[in-house]
Amino acid sequence: MRKFLLVVIGLLALAYIVFSFAELENILAALRQSKPVYIGIAVFVEAVLLLNTTATFWALYRLVGLYERGRKLFLMVTAATFVNLVTPSSGIGGLTVFLDEAHQRNLSTGRVTVACILYLCYEYVALFVALAIGFVSLAQLGKLNTIELVAAGFLIVLAACIGTGLVVGYRSPRQLGNLLAWLARWINRLAHPFLHREVLNEASAYTLSGEMTEGFTSLRTATLGQLLLPLVFTLINKVLLILVLALAFLALDTPLSNGVLLGGFSVGHLFVYASPTPSGLGLVDSILPVVLNSLNVPLPRAVLIALVYRADTFWLPLVLGALAFRSLQRSRLRG
Repeated sequence: MRKFLLVVIGLLALAYIVFSFAELENILAALRQSKPVYIGIAVFVEAVLLLNTTATFWALYRLVGLYERGRKLFLMVTAATFVNLVTPSSGIGGLTVFLDEAHQRNLSTGRVTVACILYLCYEYVALFVALAIGFVSLAQLGKLNTIELVAAGFLIVLAACIGTGLVVGYRSPRQLGNLLAWLARWINRLAHPFLHREVLNEASAYTLSGEMTEGFTSLRTATLGQLLLPLVFTLINKVLLILVLALAFLALDTPLSNGVLLGGFSVGHLFVYASPTPSGLGLVDSILPVVLNSLNVPLPRAVLIALVYRADTFWLPLVLGALAFRSLQRSRLRG
């Protein structure tokens, strides 16, 4: 199963690059028209963002009673970012990197699973805070549309499902086992026409729920500060992403206001998650310029801003993530 997932991830990454040559050419053209000093600052901010995400998982691992070296966590975070970028999973796909590492190194997969679920919960809370601020800005400008509200509603439902799973596991390991077994049956039914075998073992769902109990037990003894620290880190990540978009405006010598910046970011970031394509492929690149143009940014300039923003928030993490993903695979072969 692991080899199958690696092949799928590799093929998705290759397909994305092949079908994105035109976008890469446009990005290079946009970068040539931009001010290098602001591009350099944006690259630095993206590096800080990856380090901040590493700090988030450092805090989460300690919440569930796990301790991991900073360098290893950074590799896992960067590799997980790569997987998220090439798979249409609303931020969930990359968490398989952490679970795979736990399995390979005989760590408690239950504790790691709890940490991953907590990360998703914190991430969605931070996302909704950013969306709320951005939507208020758009509403004040009279630019909030139904499609954006529908996409946000989809994410609310997804977040509610994840949160429900967390609450069920916290309250009752047996109920969590039943829920995981039901999910295993559902996934097996979907995969059977293609693989002609079971992908997940239903019995192992109850074993996993028992292991996850250890992580939930650690949560019961956590202080309020320990519980809030990961949320602070995830909120900082949203601020850093907004800063990258602001730097794209500055790099192209384009005036901006708080309403344009927050409104544009909220819609662009929304469709990174609420998209049937990996990281909003085709959607973010198309929607963000239109939204910026509706906020009185000239369309040619809006297109360039979107390309510069995607270069820093998509292509740079994609390259770094691919290198980190490869590094993790090589370390396993050496081990």
